[in-house]
Amino acid sequence: MTSGTSNGSMSQTDVVISGVKRMLSSRRLRPGDRLPIEKDLAAELQVSRGSLREGVRALSTMGILETRQGAGTFVTRLEPAALLSAMEFWVGLQDGERANQVHTVRRALETEAAAAAAIRIGEEQLDAAERILERAHAAIHAAPIDHAAAMQCDVEFHRLVAEASANHVLSALIETVSTNTIRGRMWRSIHDNEGLLATHREHLGILEALRRHDVDRARTRMANHLYAVEDYVTAIPESGLEGREADPLGALADSEAVR
Repeated sequence: MTSGTSNGSMSQTDVVISGVKRMLSSRRLRPGDRLPIEKDLAAELQVSRGSLREGVRALSTMGILETRQGAGTFVTRLEPAALLSAMEFWVGLQDGERANQVHTVRRALETEAAAAAAIRIGEEQLDAAERILERAHAAIHAAPIDHAAAMQCDVEFHRLVAEASANHVLSALIETVSTNTIRGRMWRSIHDNEGLLATHREHLGILEALRRHDVDRARTRMANHLYAVEDYVTAIPESGLEGREADPLGALADSEAVR
């Protein structure tokens, strides 16, 4: 059997990954399809069955394949959100200047999502966005302020705008990079009441632009909103974000509720 060294510098595991990718690109394999039986696939790819299993495990970790007990190995639905899970993990580890860069990427993506949403958003989504902002208003004006609820509404509003863009890849990328920004956004919510009110006003302005289906205004208002958030959170010293686990509100940053 040919070893991985016959494929340039690729390991046998890489040969398996490359081979499966080729099958997907050529449409020989499609979402939901079952892989050929192990013996046949190993022979086709010219790798050992052990190396094939290693490659399958790697592809399963990436969300491309899934093994079903007693049924075989199948291609997943290849949904962008699932395939970006490894990137989300990496994004969550960034701090300092790289965390600031994540905010910049988030702004670029969400600005275009708002512009696309202004074209495609429907009445049901507009009404849902309005209800989210009504809940945010109640949380902000509660005594005391319900910071966790306000942050939850913030996340839901941005997610709705991304989904209203009708671009599944764009919304999945936004979800991926937004995870890393939650810490700073929550810190601002807790420590800057004026900023919290400003954020709410900016959200209302974005919603108004969406209701008018005004692409330029939606893009501009989202950009201005995210510049303000970005400027604030990137100025927070790292010491200000340490020990968030001791703060019950900090747990929101890592919860399923804001993913």
